Amino acid sequence: MADDQEKDLQKFLKNVDEITSLIQEMNSDDPVVQEKAILNTEKRLLFTEEDQCRTTLNKTMISPPQASTKNADEINSEAFLASVEKDAKERARRRRENRVLADALKEKGNEAFVRGDYETAILHYSEGLEKLKDMKVLYTNRAQAYIKLGEYQKALVDCDWALKCDEKCTKAYFHMGKAYLALKNYSVSRECFQKILEINPQLQTQMKGHLIEVDLREKADLQEKEAQESLDSGKSTAVTTKNLLETLSKPDQNPLFYAGWIEILTEMMKDNTERTLFRTHSGFSIINGNEVIRRCFSAEGKDVVEETTCLSVLRLWQAVCSGNEENQHLLVMRPDTGQLLPSLLASRVPAIQEQSLALLLQLAQTGNGRSLIISHLDLARLLEALLSFLDFSDKKANSAMELLTDLALEERFQVWFQANLPSVLPVLTGVLKRDPQVTNSSALSQCIAVMGNLSAEAATRGQMSASEDLGEACLGLMARCEEDVDLFRDIIYRLLGLMMNLCLQSPFVSEDWAMEVSKRCLSLLNSRDGGILTRAAGVLSRTISSSLKIVQEALRAGVVKKMIQFLKMGGQTASRYAIKTLAICTNSCHEAREEVIRLDKKFSVLRALLSSDDEVVAGNAALCLGSCMEVPRVASSLLNTDIVKVLLKLAGGDAQKTAVQLNAGIALGRLCTAEPRFAAQLRELHGIEILSSTMKSISDA
Repeated sequence: MADDQEKDLQKFLKNVDEITSLIQEMNSDDPVVQEKAILNTEKRLLFTEEDQCRTTLNKTMISPPQASTKNADEINSEAFLASVEKDAKERARRRRENRVLADALKEKGNEAFVRGDYETAILHYSEGLEKLKDMKVLYTNRAQAYIKLGEYQKALVDCDWALKCDEKCTKAYFHMGKAYLALKNYSVSRECFQKILEINPQLQTQMKGHLIEVDLREKADLQEKEAQESLDSGKSTAVTTKNLLETLSKPDQNPLFYAGWIEILTEMMKDNTERTLFRTHSGFSIINGNEVIRRCFSAEGKDVVEETTCLSVLRLWQAVCSGNEENQHLLVMRPDTGQLLPSLLASRVPAIQEQSLALLLQLAQTGNGRSLIISHLDLARLLEALLSFLDFSDKKANSAMELLTDLALEERFQVWFQANLPSVLPVLTGVLKRDPQVTNSSALSQCIAVMGNLSAEAATRGQMSASEDLGEACLGLMARCEEDVDLFRDIIYRLLGLMMNLCLQSPFVSEDWAMEVSKRCLSLLNSRDGGILTRAAGVLSRTISSSLKIVQEALRAGVVKKMIQFLKMGGQTASRYAIKTLAICTNSCHEAREEVIRLDKKFSVLRALLSSDDEVVAGNAALCLGSCMEVPRVASSLLNTDIVKVLLKLAGGDAQKTAVQLNAGIALGRLCTAEPRFAAQLRELHGIEILSSTMKSISDA
């Protein structure tokens, strides 16, 4: 018994040491250490409840007074443990309550942040941290508010605390990167953004833009240092640039005064030193803030003087932005530029239109420039202005469409386009309603190609295909272009591409629309242009399944013969469309099956397609062949071929598309039904077992 008491005493002393250590950690100023101690205490409580210190001594035994009295130290120790346990439970309860309060304060801070009241946001976040010192989101949110106020060092301190709470906190690294960038510590800023990629590689796209921004800001900083050195050394062009800007800062002068000096300043913008000095000596503010120049830009019917002044400014902007990303950034970021440039692009003064377009084309030469345009310009007005260039017959129209093409390739433009499609769609529909005889044909073709590319995205395509007006406009333009297919070849080609995408959406606008589209495509199958032939076949392969009426119309137009000719000529894309069309026709009409049998003796074309590497081609060929097996006495013509082996290979293969296996299995079944001798071949090749296994795999998938 004495040994047991000694063991209990040693265990008790160990508990006292551990609990004392936990108490010290819970009182630590470091929230991470404090949180860890609380968690360990809570775990200890659970353990204590299940595994209390016991001895083998029966403490309920009645003994003489001198033998039954507990040791005073043991009583005090048990009381201490009970007190610690009670305190830990109380701390856990208070922590839960504080979490609720901290969350509420975080929401108040977020609301203030959205309003732009960053001081109040910081106050709420700080109050939240008083309730819960290890709530990392409060640190990162407060850091973001500090950055908005330019208090970058305070933001960095908060980010450090957030990382103590969670060493993989990407938001903390992000705000650190922004703060270090503002402090011009480019190497550390870059490391912060790269650290985010190490933690979460899926953020590659988002971080790419920030890493580019670091590079551009570092480059701009270096340019500014070199430009200042050039000015300090007394370089003539640098000094002249500074003096010219001082001259232009004089207020209330005649517009021609500013136009003349701006032209001289433009001639000085030969390299990045002068372009950078223009920026560092408030060139953009001097020009954009000049009331006389602003009036010239805002005037509706510009006179010669106002026109001259506007043109001088546009040429200056081109000169200062040439090869200088930071100048591009400052120009586009100005509050008035987002509305001004699209409005100048739509000006009734041709020279102003031309110079505005030249400036935008210059900006769009780089990914960063395109991003600036998409982020800060009024895209709806810009799109409408660019489309107005379709009325021009010279290279300006093509340049405008090239700009639109470059912008449309950017993911952010595509997101904007989808979100704003209801308001943009009528403008695009208007483009399709234009008369190709009086519209710049090449530019119109480019514009339709942009629409086709944008319609490749499913959500965008869904909205476009639902527009009856757009569908009718496509048909109307095709009808106008068919009057001279050779002249309007590019327009027809691009239009077929757009319609092919629209036809991917089901259901179509209407059966009547699908019928009319099919008729147009059947007519175009007589074209001598390979590109138009292929795309017409592609559209037809997607509309012909709409109804039996369309199939019958296509058969009367000789579609089977044309598709067989396509297949004999070869070509992967054309073969896809042709065999799909034949599969639909033969599956629907007995006349189509007989026509295929008549034109494809012994199924040499179809059998060749069964061995295609293209699963779509092979699967549709199997479907077509299986349909043809329903014609009496046709199957026997294949007795001396390896058709069973070929179909069995497809049916038992590991094609990604289960339709290939199903179509091949159906074809085998129809083949064996039509000619029993094929059934014997199938059994010899263990085909029944293979087909059973395949069908089971498909059903289990």
